[in-house]
Order: sequence, then C-alpha cells, then structure tokens
Amino acid sequence: VFGFGGALISLLLSKWIAKRTMGVRVILQPQSEAEQWLVGTVKRLAERANIGMPEVGIFAAEEMNAFATCARRNAALVAVSSGLLNGMSRPQVEAVLGHEISHVANGDMVTLTLLQGVLNTFVIFLARIIGSFVDKAILKNERDESGIGFFVATMVAQIVLGILASMIVSWFSRRREFRADRGGANLAGTGNMVGALEALQ
Repeated sequence: VFGFGGALISLLLSKWIAKRTMGVRVILQPQSEAEQWLVGTVKRLAERANIGMPEVGIFAAEEMNAFATCARRNAALVAVSSGLLNGMSRPQVEAVLGHEISHVANGDMVTLTLLQGVLNTFVIFLARIIGSFVDKAILKNERDESGIGFFVATMVAQIVLGILASMIVSWFSRRREFRADRGGANLAGTGNMVGALEALQ
C-alpha cells in the first residue's frame, strides 16, 4: 500500500500538479498564429502516434523546456516553455513535441510509475528486515517490542536503498529518453530532431 500508493497518487495527480507548479496555461482557444500552429502540430503528431489529442499548454520560462504527463495515453498534457518557442525554429519545436508525444504513446509515465512503486515496496520491505536483523541479531534485543536499533537501522537502510533505487529509476528513465528521441525523429524527421538536440546541447 505505501510502496505503490504514493507512486500511483502522484501519477493520477500529475496533470493537476504540473499545471499548478509550472504555471501552465492550457490553450483552449488559440489566441495567436503561434498558438494555432502549436495546437495544430500537436494534433497532427498525436494522430500519427495513434493517441488521443492531448491538452496543449505554455508556461513562462526562459529555459528551453517541454514535458508531457498523463495517467492515460488518450488524456495527456503536453506543455512547452516560452523560451522553447522563442529559442528554436518551428521544425526543431516540432521534433521536441514529437519526443513528448512519443513518451505518451510509449506509456512511459505509467511504466515509470509501476517501476517506482515496485522499488518503493522493496525499499520499505528490505529496510524493515535489515532493521529487525540489527535489533535482534546484532544488538540482542530480546523484548517483544522493537528497540531503538530497529528504528535507526531501518531509517539508514531506507536512505541507502532509496539511493540505489533512484539509480535504477534514472537508468531506466535515460533509456526511455533515448527511445523518445527515436520516436520524435520518426514523427517529425531525423534532421529536425538532430537540430533540436544540437540547440539544447
């Protein structure tokens, strides 16, 4: 419950949290030619990737950035920063959008959530086993209730195991990023993706 609970709740609330924390303005009716192009491009890429039309948004930031998030592939949010729109050519922006659409089509958010949930569960479970071992076998606590050794060892074990788990998540996430780059190249063109990656350095 604790291992998967937090991961699943964060996934279910991901769109709401992203909108609030990043200050995303969802484009309901395009107010300019640039917004019309952005929505149209996302729609075209989503159709090519065979997913439902995502919500499209813009958030104010100087950095060139974009993200996608969703609990369901047909109800995603794709958002780009104002810095990305101003700092890249439209073919490059299209490649970035293709990258984000590929994340949605590949189900990366759900897969990463499930992996995080499994790792969280193992961290909590193994930390308590280690805590019990330290308390009973090393500190020789013979009382029925757990001693201070259990709580200290459990906390330390959770920190160490949590770091190891985050390394696994980072490794997996990096592989999915490369896969999304490939998907973006397929959707928007290899040359556009190369240009976008060079612009991002």
